[in-house]
Amino acid sequence: QVQLVESGGGLVQAGGSLNLSCEASGDTTVCISGMAWYRQAPGKERELVAKITDAGNANYVDSVKGRFTISRDSAKNTLYLRMNSLKIDDTADYYCNADTVPGWRGTYFCITKTYWGQGAQVTVSS
Repeated sequence: QVQLVESGGGLVQAGGSLNLSCEASGDTTVCISGMAWYRQAPGKERELVAKITDAGNANYVDSVKGRFTISRDSAKNTLYLRMNSLKIDDTADYYCNADTVPGWRGTYFCITKTYWGQGAQVTVSS
């Protein structure tokens, strides 16, 4: 199993910055491949914000390109999201996501599974 715990959310004025972190723990973190940040605003569906492969290749939704940066520290099993030039429309609950892939990782046999964190609230005020 993998547990994901987000931190770093809060209240910020428009134009400001916030950093989110997501620490992965558990006995199968070795199986984690891709990781991502999603967000869900009130009354809206959850949407993908940014994703990063285990090789470090990142992709972003158009609305955050140039403002957000996703990164990961595999040694610390931690995912990050740097959010600059925040807009009111960025207000949402942000969720960390991790996918595990099947196959041997060292002496451990992994299976396909998706994990979610509990969410971190980000509120951008005018």
